[in-house]
Amino acid sequence: MIGALVLVTALAVWLQVRSHRAGIRRLRRRLGEPAGRTRHSNARPRTRLVRPGRRKRPEPLSLGVLVQQLAALLRGGRGAFRLWEELWIVHGSRHIEDGGTGSATEKGISVLSNEALQVLAAARAASTVGNSAAEAIRSTAAKAYPRRGSSERRVWMELAACLDIAETSGCPLADLLTRFAAQLEAEEDSEAARQTALAGPKATVRLLSWLPVFGLGLGMALGVDPLGILLNNFLGVATFAVGLLLTAAGRVWSSRLVTSATGS
Repeated sequence: MIGALVLVTALAVWLQVRSHRAGIRRLRRRLGEPAGRTRHSNARPRTRLVRPGRRKRPEPLSLGVLVQQLAALLRGGRGAFRLWEELWIVHGSRHIEDGGTGSATEKGISVLSNEALQVLAAARAASTVGNSAAEAIRSTAAKAYPRRGSSERRVWMELAACLDIAETSGCPLADLLTRFAAQLEAEEDSEAARQTALAGPKATVRLLSWLPVFGLGLGMALGVDPLGILLNNFLGVATFAVGLLLTAAGRVWSSRLVTSATGS
C-alpha cells in the first residue's frame, strides 16, 4: 500500500515538473531564446543524435517578426516595391529552395507558414504592378485562412489596416509598424505566460483522470477483484456508471475552464 502511494506521488511530481519545463520552453521560444539554452553562457552545447523520422519540427515563424522586419526595412529607406521584394527574398526564396518539402523546417529553421507565404506573395505581386498591397493582403488572407478565429489572419488584417491608415493619414508607416510589432510581442509574451500558468492545472486534471485506473490496478495487485465486485450486482454497476459519468463531466468542465482561461 505504501509503495503504491509512493508511486502515485512520484507520478504526480513527474507530471508537474514535465508541464513546468514545457511551459518554460514555450516562454523562452516566445522570447527568442533557444529551447535548449543552459544557465551558463560559456557552457558547450550538447550534440545529440536524433533519428530523421523523429526530428521535432519547430513552430512557424511568428508574424510579429515579419512586422519588425517591415519596420526595419522602412527605416532603412526601402520603397513600397523593394520592401515586399526583399521580404520575399528572405522568406519566399527559402521555401522555393527546399521545394516546399519542409527540409528547412526539419533542420530547425523557423519559416513562415504556407498561408503566410501566400499572403506575402500576393502583397509582393500587387506592389510590383503598383496596386494596393493592403487590398491584396485582405483578399488573400480571407482565402488562405477560412477560419475567422485564426491568429495569423487577424495579424494580416491588422497589418493591412496599418497600411491603409498610413496611406490616408500620411503618418510614418515605420513608427506605426514598430508600435504594432511591440503590441504583437506583448501578446505573445502574455500567451506564453498564460500557458505556463495553466500547465499545472492541466497536469492535475490528467493525474486525477488516471487515478481510478490506478486504483483498479492496485486492487488487482493486492489480490482483490474490483471489476468483479462492481459488475456482479446492480449497485456496483450503478456505482461504476455514475463514476464514469462524473469523470467524463469533470474532464469536460476542466476543458471548458481551461478554454475560458486561454480566451479561445
